[in-house]
Amino acid sequence: MTVTLGGANLVLPDRVLGPATLTIDDDRIVEIVPAGGPVRAGVTHHDLTGHFVVPGFIDVHVHGVDGLDSLDTGAPIEAIARRLTRHGVTAFCPTTVACTPVQLAVVLAAIEAARRNPAPETARVLPAHLESNFINPEYRGAQPLGCLRVPLMGPTSRVAVGSSAGAGPDAGQLADAGSEFTAEDILAVIAAAPGQVAIVTVAPEIDGGLDLVRHLVAAGHRVSLGHSGADYDQGLAGVAAGATHATHLFNRMPPFHHRAPGLVGAVLDSETVAVEIICDGYHVHPALVRSAIARKSPSGVMAISDGTAGSGLPAGARASLGGRPITVHEHAAFLDDGTLAGSVLTMSGAFRRLVREMGFSLVEAAHLCATTPAQRLGLIGQGRLAAGMLADLVVLDADLAVQQTWVGGRLVFGSGAAS
Repeated sequence: MTVTLGGANLVLPDRVLGPATLTIDDDRIVEIVPAGGPVRAGVTHHDLTGHFVVPGFIDVHVHGVDGLDSLDTGAPIEAIARRLTRHGVTAFCPTTVACTPVQLAVVLAAIEAARRNPAPETARVLPAHLESNFINPEYRGAQPLGCLRVPLMGPTSRVAVGSSAGAGPDAGQLADAGSEFTAEDILAVIAAAPGQVAIVTVAPEIDGGLDLVRHLVAAGHRVSLGHSGADYDQGLAGVAAGATHATHLFNRMPPFHHRAPGLVGAVLDSETVAVEIICDGYHVHPALVRSAIARKSPSGVMAISDGTAGSGLPAGARASLGGRPITVHEHAAFLDDGTLAGSVLTMSGAFRRLVREMGFSLVEAAHLCATTPAQRLGLIGQGRLAAGMLADLVVLDADLAVQQTWVGGRLVFGSGAAS
């Protein structure tokens, strides 16, 4: 089937072209031309005058949406994939908090099934992002302490570690129903699911952390530095070991200081590391978002939602994160003890804030929300509007609200989409 989207302003990699016409044949973009001329016979035409067309958003860090969490029982991955399309997401990495080997095996099996047999009218399910068991307890945030492990062989891997200074949690703090497993158990589950894990967050300063970074990189995973108390030198050591990603820059890591730049300084200083930023204006002040992107350029930054099951729900609603209850507040989600537990942001909200509140151009915002994630994850044919690319795209109105989402040339959300 051939489809034309006409009259819209197309956000291309280097400029906004409009009004223009984009032609889709089967699952690909085949032509982009200035608007004009009659619609060809046998072609389905969408008049998008006054709208913007941007590449589909790719969220590399999202736990859930609309009351659904990736670690819920049942079939949450397919349901999340369906719900995310209304927010302009055409591909995403289902993201987990630290969990038991059984939980991890279940979610990786669900991801594999969703990728092998994609359900209609859903976003593309990418390999997982494990915001993993191998982080620093002092910077764990809402991660369950009882599931944290050090990546060492033998019985010591049952015990979580403290900061690089050696201060660790009390052994009694580690007791919970899921604590009887080792680091090797988690790594065995990852190894048994080849191709289903894209990103693993690791704190490089924990005992065995650098060896784990090397091991994961050698196995083909993208290692992300985060939930970490690493100082500048420890951060650079993680980069030297092969890490090329940083999990939600500024959050759950020591604050940047002019005499102690820490992990923030290390990843900003590295040309090989791409950083995630939660672009809700709450997790990171807009001034620091602008500063980080000025340093790294849009090609080194990925806008993420870090969305939870609370995303899309009203303030006061209750949901869960890895089985732990969270409450939706105006700007974020929180555990019952007041711990910040991820965002309530969506990628459409991130795109709008980048443009309307943080001063980025439409082209820059498209790079941050689509192009850079695709390039960094090696997604061939995604992340740009150009002839030959997959027809994964989003139609926005003048207020940058999502009106349509297309995945592989199929209208999966918006007027005319299958119910």
